[in-house]
Parts: sequence; C-alpha cells; structure tokens
Amino acid sequence: MPKQELEIIDQDAACCPALSAAPLGEDEAGELAKFFKALGDPVRLRLMSMIASRGESGEVCVCELTPAFDLSQPTISHHLKLLRQAGLIDCQRRGTWVYYWVLPGVLDRLAAFLATPQAAGADA
Repeated sequence: MPKQELEIIDQDAACCPALSAAPLGEDEAGELAKFFKALGDPVRLRLMSMIASRGESGEVCVCELTPAFDLSQPTISHHLKLLRQAGLIDCQRRGTWVYYWVLPGVLDRLAAFLATPQAAGADA
C-alpha cells in the first residue's frame, strides 16, 4: 500500500466560519464538501466514529475495525481509503497491521463549521 502525502493546511477553526455566520466561499465549500461526502456513507461514518473515539492512544488497528461490520476486509479497506483521501484520517503500516488515526484539527474544524451561536441568555 503506497503511502500518500497529504498537504496539511492550517486547520484553525477561524478559517471556517460557522454555518450561520457567513456564506461559504467556493474554496471553503469544496474543502468541506470532501469531508461531508466521505462521511455521507453509514459505514464510513461508523468507521470515523470508531477511530475518533479511541482513548489515549488515538489510533486503532484495522484488526479491531473489521469485526464490527458484516463486510469483507477489502470493502472495509476501501472505505478507509476514501476517508484517507478526503483528508479525515491517516494510517501507518506496522508489520502485518495498519493503524488509523484522525488527522489533527479535523473534528474541531467540522464542529466549528456546524456550530450555531447561542442566543444571549439562552440555557445550554
């Protein structure tokens, strides 16, 4: 499996105004659409959730992901590849196994985009 180089951009939440703050520009919309398109499949959404919910290590072995689905290993690998291509996760091969983790700032960027400002005095 060839290692792909991803250009890491500044993923500060300030780069992506909240959905209700201002209309998106063409570049921002294209970047965020890649994320949401990759997450638009239930299997990929579950995989992302499983990877993102890891504790202290922050990474998960593919051997732990595959048994959670009634799908073949190549199908799981395909879904993981799409998440990698979208810039949501990355991986590293260690011997026989491949370990996955969420790229830094990705979840914060998505959360910042989806956040809506609370009205003054509204209960949380």
